[in-house]
Amino acid sequence: MGQNFLKSEKITREIVEAGEVGPEDIVLEVGPGKGILTEELLKKAKKVIAVEKDEQLVKLLKERFKNNSKLEIIQGDILDPRISNFQFPIFKYKIIANIPYYITSRFLRNFLESDNQPSMMVLMVQKEVAERIAGRKKESLLSISVKAYGRPEIIRYVPAGYFSPAPKVDSAVIKISGISKKFFKDIGENKFFETVKKGFSQKRKMLINNL
Repeated sequence: MGQNFLKSEKITREIVEAGEVGPEDIVLEVGPGKGILTEELLKKAKKVIAVEKDEQLVKLLKERFKNNSKLEIIQGDILDPRISNFQFPIFKYKIIANIPYYITSRFLRNFLESDNQPSMMVLMVQKEVAERIAGRKKESLLSISVKAYGRPEIIRYVPAGYFSPAPKVDSAVIKISGISKKFFKDIGENKFFETVKKGFSQKRKMLINNL
């Protein structure tokens, strides 16, 4: 499936530290791969729910962690509504994951818009996407959409050499904290995004003309 596996234990420790993972936390990990981040999460969290699409990797994970009762492994696509709407009870949870980069935008939208939002996300994403989300150079539809729900910040950059096989792009760890829908208390969620999308519909025009 074109996976690039993180191979640095130092990076996994920094990811878990950024997620402020403690003994009362339930963590949803997406795309655990061979389990390098999973292992670090299990040292800190109360429970880890790992969703992996690849059947062979699911077998590997079940064998590797067969004696760890804190881990629940689910085979499936996290973008499948039957999975992302949770077939298991979670009331408060964090997402900490090295997600497949091609699902980043849809993944963020699914979970930030959900009625069962995570309290925090710490994600490994493509460097350029992380900078767009954080609005480092300029605001975009993506950055405004994320900032409406929480506070994004880049924790660190991760060169391609930290993965096996090495991808063609560098990566970054991004943290989105304070996730909620408080911003929409006085304005409808759908109306807000309708307006924002119109604002970005023709980038060469003045904003007032788009609106």
